[in-house]
Amino acid sequence: MKQMIIEGNHSLTGTINIGGAKNSAVALIPASILADGISIIENVPNISDRDALIDILEILNCKIKLTKEKLEIDTTNLKNALIDEKHSKKLRASYYFMGALLGKEKYVEMYIPGGCNIGARPIDIHLDGFKALGAEVTIEGNKYILKADKLIGTDIYLRFQSVGATINLMLASVLAEGKTVIHNAAKEAEIENIADYLISMGAKIEGAGTDEIIIYGVEKLTSGKITVLPDRIEAGTYIILGALVGKNLCIQNIIPKHLEALTIKLKEMGSDITINEDNIVISKVDNLKPINIKTLVYPGFPTDIGQPMSVLLTQTNGTSLFEETIWENRMGHVPSLNKMGANITVKGCSSMIIGPSKLHGCEVIATDLRGGAALVLAGLPAEGITTINDVEHILRGYENIDKKLTSVGAKIEIREI
Repeated sequence: MKQMIIEGNHSLTGTINIGGAKNSAVALIPASILADGISIIENVPNISDRDALIDILEILNCKIKLTKEKLEIDTTNLKNALIDEKHSKKLRASYYFMGALLGKEKYVEMYIPGGCNIGARPIDIHLDGFKALGAEVTIEGNKYILKADKLIGTDIYLRFQSVGATINLMLASVLAEGKTVIHNAAKEAEIENIADYLISMGAKIEGAGTDEIIIYGVEKLTSGKITVLPDRIEAGTYIILGALVGKNLCIQNIIPKHLEALTIKLKEMGSDITINEDNIVISKVDNLKPINIKTLVYPGFPTDIGQPMSVLLTQTNGTSLFEETIWENRMGHVPSLNKMGANITVKGCSSMIIGPSKLHGCEVIATDLRGGAALVLAGLPAEGITTINDVEHILRGYENIDKKLTSVGAKIEIREI
């Protein structure tokens, strides 16, 4: 078990380099089993979710070669096997092995995926899509069994724009017979990244990044190569940090277009922000204006940035309203923020945040990945020492967070307890 100790109230200056996107890497890694031979993923973030997925690849008898930022996956001796509960429950993204194994082997046996407790996270929309392709789905307690004699392309209509379901159905469809069309598909940049990887293997995919994706099934896929795109959620988190305690803090290696929903709101608040071709420079200013935020599917304001953004809203001059529309349990960090001095009232999936609040350090608990990141952001401007327990949640999605923050002037360390 790990905890993070933060000495607050220090200005941060310098450059933070953004790594590869967690939400892309966790799908790219399972997608690799669709190809015969050795596939290469570059700019892979050093996060615990990566390691958990590699463990599953090894269960499937894949050979792995991992260097600093490059992952080579050799599927030559791939052997289908049960993905046990110990491994599947470590992360939500284990469910991408459903689509990949179903597409490649026409048989999957694995336990219910894990992940953060941010609300009900049923995968019925995934299962309905698999059934539409011709799979038979059996649920035995917490175990899923998916099998098919063959998969046949069809029209699949998603009842909401699910990123996970869109990717999983892409994975299942690339080796299906005929044409598959995913209607009302999610449009996140990460989906384009996964499609590009599959295309590098020989898949035929059109429309990734739009709400209609067309997949023409092929007989086989061979070795592919991809570079993981920059993590817009990591970038957004550190940009918000710059608005809290930055002094010309530079967030480097970003794609500004992917961050527009955030940067528009920061400008609306009166933040000191300069947007360049591949970086953003931001500094703390006084007298930030309160705003209203509603999370939406991409290109709207991202749900994964909502919790970190709530910390900045505690420093505005007035009342901000925040509405979460994607997950119903995104407020788990609020009791800890209020313990630190924030003035936040929660009603259902919405909150009212009254600022400015003087934050002070204390002992808190990270209840989920992005909520944990919010506590880090709160601890850095706070007076005194903040101790965050259950830091493992944070390490699932932010590579080398302590080293990156220390490099720009933060007083922070992670301890084993």
